[in-house]
Amino acid sequence: MTEPAFLHDTRTSYDTIAVAYADVAGDLMERSTMDRAMLGAFAEHVADGPVGDIGCGPGRVTDHLRRLGVDAFGVDLSPGMIEVARRTYPDLRFEVGSMLDLDLPDDGLAGLVAWYSIIHVPVELLPEVFAGFHRVLAPGGRLLLAFQVGDETVHVTHGYGHDVDLNAYRLPPARIEELLEKAGFAMTARLVREPEEREKTPQAYLLARKPS
Repeated sequence: MTEPAFLHDTRTSYDTIAVAYADVAGDLMERSTMDRAMLGAFAEHVADGPVGDIGCGPGRVTDHLRRLGVDAFGVDLSPGMIEVARRTYPDLRFEVGSMLDLDLPDDGLAGLVAWYSIIHVPVELLPEVFAGFHRVLAPGGRLLLAFQVGDETVHVTHGYGHDVDLNAYRLPPARIEELLEKAGFAMTARLVREPEEREKTPQAYLLARKPS
């Protein structure tokens, strides 16, 4: 089966910027009170089982969750990002994989985080992604999404000092909530904050639960 072009473009672009991205993003968690607050609230609900950081990039969120006492592991489409994550956090588990075809057992996770990682998936494919998230979460399991707010497609051609070629989708929170509910999730919390530092748009956090 032919791979969708956006997967190839996203993988290639993130392979290209992996090292530079990790250098720039390394201290973002320390600079964002709201990021830490949302991940902390999520961590309190998932202390009793494994948590997948899907689209983990260089592993900073995976490591942050681990330091909060969570049994976290990371999955990312980009082998370059996984190489950086494994080198930076050798005591954590990181695997190459796609959120469109998660190689994880049914009902196996206490929690799943997609931290700014659904933003490169075409909106028409998000129902498939959310169905996969629902499948791998145990009943009662928690989901945390973070993404940029908007309703447009941004074509990115340069980032972190390199030429890239990928789309980033700014998403309306109400639409994402609707898709999550159609996938079988129950919403538990929602937050939209204003841009900080170099951000250009508001940022959304959605917390949801797979009903028991």
